[in-house]
Amino acid sequence: MRSRNHPDFAIMFSALALLCIGIIMVFSSSSVWAYYKHKDSFYFLKRQLLWAILGFISMIFFMNYDYWKIKRHEKHIIFIMLFLLIIVLIPGIGIVINEARRWIGIGSLTFQPSEFAKLGMIIYLSSGLERKGEQIGSFFTGVLPFLIVTGLVCGLILKEPHLSAAVLVGLTTMVMLFAAGCNIFHLFSLSACGLVAVFYLIFSKGYRMKRFLSFLDPWKDTMDSGYHIIQSLYALGSGGLIGLGLGHSRQKFFYLPEPQTDFIFAIIGEELGFIGAAFVIILFMFFIWRGYKTAITMQDTFGRLMATGITTLITFQFLINIAVVTASMPVTGMPLPFISYGGSSLVITMSEVGILLNISKYTEAN
Repeated sequence: MRSRNHPDFAIMFSALALLCIGIIMVFSSSSVWAYYKHKDSFYFLKRQLLWAILGFISMIFFMNYDYWKIKRHEKHIIFIMLFLLIIVLIPGIGIVINEARRWIGIGSLTFQPSEFAKLGMIIYLSSGLERKGEQIGSFFTGVLPFLIVTGLVCGLILKEPHLSAAVLVGLTTMVMLFAAGCNIFHLFSLSACGLVAVFYLIFSKGYRMKRFLSFLDPWKDTMDSGYHIIQSLYALGSGGLIGLGLGHSRQKFFYLPEPQTDFIFAIIGEELGFIGAAFVIILFMFFIWRGYKTAITMQDTFGRLMATGITTLITFQFLINIAVVTASMPVTGMPLPFISYGGSSLVITMSEVGILLNISKYTEAN
């Protein structure tokens, strides 16, 4: 395996460009809500800047930390991942926000174990699938052990509850199994079972079913289940081609609740218009292309699977968030990578970028 001795700077450029856009848009979208709730228009900006700095440091660290050394810590990572997913469910330790116990921490400094679990599963699957080699073609000896661990992790995440994170872990697992050479029939069968399970989970809870049905016709309940979707569409529609101008969003004035989080792309569309929204999408597509190119040109199986898993995880987060904001799928709590406000998500995502950059040093030259 020959090193190029430098990372893929295209990946770094696109990630940092999205991060900078995110910092600007977090301030623009949150200033009104921040002043109303905290009497400080810069409240969310200051916190996002802190997380961005920590994320940048983490990216630089992992970019220079040989990725194959991560395999040495596989067992520790799995233990920490499961430990965090368990303790977050314990009353008094896990912090409840909006009826979900997804956070641990002190005061306003919180961390989501499910974010660490996404990266932990990628490391576990990359290492385990490399060891299996040709055995991955067998369901019972090759695939089933990974499905058991994935099912355990998804089950713990669902107890929080956090359906979107569990679905994301499942989807990433399927793609990594495919990249490792899993039997196509096994994949189709697992995908069908997973789809049935998702619909069961949706219709087993009243609020999830309400969200799903409101997605089909949000105008039936404009003030409750369809409210977020409608306000998001108003924002996107108001932006037109060039937008209302940076900082001139109307929907952030308490029409779109907490617009700095999952619906920040709607504010981008409103303030920067179709051109600004398209530019953000192009940056994501550029990042995804370079990420998969890194995976395809990687000879080392562990590195190839890690690059595939990281790129796939960010890809699904991006696609699901955009789909929700544009009313192409039911509302779910999925942040937009690099851009949405949120500490644990941003730091973990930047750590993933660092690992991807490190892997890109060892791809075959084209």
